[in-house]
Formats: sequence, structure tokens, C-alpha cells
Amino acid sequence: MPLRKPHPNAKALRKDMPPTERKLWAKLRNRQLGGFRFRRQHTVGPFIADFACVEARLVVELDGDQHGRDDAPARDDRRDALLEENGWRVLRFWNREAFENMEGLLETILYEAQMHVAEIRRRRETDDP
Repeated sequence: MPLRKPHPNAKALRKDMPPTERKLWAKLRNRQLGGFRFRRQHTVGPFIADFACVEARLVVELDGDQHGRDDAPARDDRRDALLEENGWRVLRFWNREAFENMEGLLETILYEAQMHVAEIRRRRETDDP
């Protein structure tokens, strides 16, 4: 899965971010969270991730009500499985969480980024001859 072939909609999505994404982006931008660099509306394979940290191979998604309707949960599960098969860790949060518990959300993101980077490094060390 190629890492970065810009999706035609990514730039438009960056310009028109929902309020919850703007709120989270204000906390993730400029390496504010543990020194990790996050990108917003970042292309990962055929998908656009709300936020992605390439170093930690971590995707963060903020989901609104539409993700609980119709076939959206099954579609999200398939998308997450494909990303995880390609070495990405996917975290999903409801928009409500960003407003009600931003600190807890940030702690979870930081913890997962640190753990995934450590796992990636361990795998590289054991794979090197």
C-alpha cells in the first residue's frame, strides 16, 4: 500500500474541517503531542485519514453519527483491517469524545503512538541479521 499519493479530495477536506477535527488538530499540530508529527487529511493507500503519524504508522479517525448508520460500521471495519494489514494502527473516536474528554483522547493517542513506534523498532531489530 503506497504511503503517499495525494488523494484529489484531501486538500478540500483540509480547508473544510469539522469543528471537532479542528479542535483535535490544534492539539496535534507542530509536534505538540510527544514530539510526534501528525498530518491532517493524509492519504494512506486509497484512503484519506483524518490524522496520521507516519513515524508511528498511526491513523486517528474522528467519527460522527454517520459512522453508526447503515453499512458504515462494516465499511469502517474493512478499511481498518486493510490499513492494519499494511502495518498501520487505527484509533477511532466519536466526535463527542473530542469535546467531552480531549485530555483522555490525547493520552490514548500518545500512548498508542509510543507503543507502536516501540513495536516497529523491535521488529526491525529482530529482522536485522
